[in-house]
Amino acid sequence: MKINQSDTPHKIKRIAVLGSTGSIGRQTLDVCREYPDSFRPVVLVAGSNAEELAAQALRWRPLRAVIASEEAGRRLNELLAGSGIEALCGQEAVIEAMTLPEVDTVVTATVGYSGLAPTLAAIGAGKEIALANKETLVVAGDLVTRRLRGSASRILPVDSEHSAIYQCLVGEDVSRVRRLIITASGGPFRTWSHQRIASATLADALHHPNWSMGAKITVDSATMLNKAFEIIEARWLFGVEPEKIMAVVHPQSIVHSMVEFKDGSVKAQLGVPDMRGPIRYALSGATRPVTSAPGLTLEAMSQLTFEAPDTERFPGITLAHLALERGGLIPCVINAANEIAVGAFLKEQIRFTDIYPLIREAVETFTENIASPEYEDYVACNAATRRRVKAMAEACGSTIIKA
Repeated sequence: MKINQSDTPHKIKRIAVLGSTGSIGRQTLDVCREYPDSFRPVVLVAGSNAEELAAQALRWRPLRAVIASEEAGRRLNELLAGSGIEALCGQEAVIEAMTLPEVDTVVTATVGYSGLAPTLAAIGAGKEIALANKETLVVAGDLVTRRLRGSASRILPVDSEHSAIYQCLVGEDVSRVRRLIITASGGPFRTWSHQRIASATLADALHHPNWSMGAKITVDSATMLNKAFEIIEARWLFGVEPEKIMAVVHPQSIVHSMVEFKDGSVKAQLGVPDMRGPIRYALSGATRPVTSAPGLTLEAMSQLTFEAPDTERFPGITLAHLALERGGLIPCVINAANEIAVGAFLKEQIRFTDIYPLIREAVETFTENIASPEYEDYVACNAATRRRVKAMAEACGSTIIKA
């Protein structure tokens, strides 16, 4: 990845927000509201929440409002009838919206595998991409990297950890990096014992101590699968060897990540735990727009602590290097299995402690790996893994009910 700052003359940047009704999408619109002369949402895309998407569209007056769900599309058309805003539905409409000539930057704020196809479309159209959907690079980092080589597109990371690394690398030679150090809050169960974690409820898992996030990413934080995914994402974003990427637990969530160089020096990026900061940085092309939002105080930095992650209580983090070592479709398997397992947990069909074993079983029973997959290979692998893990989760849920 090229690490530099933009020298593009100021103009209103036209934004497509993929996942506008989710946590990152709403915060992206907050940033657009903060800088009305710099950013204008021209496309809003949601999964199935027609009511909120319509309300956003009427507030922002984009060229298009697109919803992935065909069923929700009918409701969206009703809500936007007579508004002059084009309302479309379906996956093909989502993908097409990412390629419109009126779009300068695509913010991929959707959660999960669903971000892959639209992001590839945006790369094909040469769009600037503010990437908040880590699963795109987790699932298909090799394919995305290959596609970027032949495109005018560039990726600016929005995840707070990767934004921090990006900022630390501005003006630096990536070949002089010794380690990328990704920080983790430790989630809600950082201080819990094995026994207590075994009895964790959904409400417990969704009670994050520092960040306000969507349900899926909050559970990923509780399992620490999010750190495994962030290690994989960092490998593709920055072209650093997997063995040079590590995670460290930092409960205060003030240091968002660090870079250690071969001369022994370490650069860190600090800030309040608020995703609007990384969003501002990405949308502005790394030019640091002035903000009136509260900054970091000395009091908040008075005690910063760091500790190694406990891989016995949180084995999910070990899946990062397993995925990178085996390569090919294995990261896709891990992501698909996690999405199904977390979905079952969110529906309270399985226990919190069932999530990792389901993922590990999916990996260990997968026998059809491909060294350098194409898009169709990822699609087939994702679908097959989801079917297998859904069946395993249902069997796991039946056991809980009988017990």
